[in-house]
Amino acid sequence: MTVFNSVVRNRGFSAAQVELGISQPTISNHITALEERLGVRLCQRGRRGFLLTEKGQMVHEIGMALLGSLDEHSTHLAELKGNMVGRLKLAVVDATTSDKNFKLPQAIKRFTEAAPAVRIDLSISEPQEILQGILDGSYHIGIGSFDNVGNGLSLTDLYDENHALYCAGTHPLFGALAEEITEDVIARQAWVHRGYWNQQRRKTLKPSERDLFVQKIEAQLILVLSGAYVGLLPLHLATPLEREGRVRRLPNSHGDVTCTMQIVTRSGSLPNVNELFISILEGVYRPNYIGK
Repeated sequence: MTVFNSVVRNRGFSAAQVELGISQPTISNHITALEERLGVRLCQRGRRGFLLTEKGQMVHEIGMALLGSLDEHSTHLAELKGNMVGRLKLAVVDATTSDKNFKLPQAIKRFTEAAPAVRIDLSISEPQEILQGILDGSYHIGIGSFDNVGNGLSLTDLYDENHALYCAGTHPLFGALAEEITEDVIARQAWVHRGYWNQQRRKTLKPSERDLFVQKIEAQLILVLSGAYVGLLPLHLATPLEREGRVRRLPNSHGDVTCTMQIVTRSGSLPNVNELFISILEGVYRPNYIGK
């Protein structure tokens, strides 16, 4: 199941070979053995490339849940012996490292000192992928700003991330006078939005056919820098570019938004490893915080 999961995530044997550190024939033997045990065809492989079958997709989903459950229970078993061991799977949204309020690195350092035997797996993912990963066990703790949070998840606020509307130096509005940049003028521009934001956080105006939707802030920034679009960007990311004269913050206070960065976990009790990390992270942001 672990080999199959790696092949699916890497969309083929070649990339999985690098991740797993085993040869392609060995990977193929594992997949064949799994197919024979289950009695189903998991994937198509050959000159056309790698493609999951419908039953293969179902097996992968079941396998992910199984591996997540095994990992969680192995952590609990280790805790019965009084050892802080196992894996801590963290997921974070992109474009955070330029924010001085982002204190995950400090928390990781303190955690590794407190629990040196715990292995940290850190992923950069989209908000909806993080939420789904927390639910299915792919991740233990997520950090980001989340819309449309469903049942079974618990959120804890950390800090606010401010966004403003920007255009690039090659955009027609870059050299315009402030009084010329009215709401109507801005409404006529092509925008690039983050697809995972709800309507209130994109803009109050109805998107036009020229607007684009992306899932990563870096992709949004690239499109803004092209000069063809305006977009809401985090201040910590855009301010250095503004100092360099590459972007301009548009005088449109109605378009600015504030996102609350949060911790997301499963609801209910958590393994001690997860609780320890959350306690340390809370302590980094609130020195007087006393963990559970």
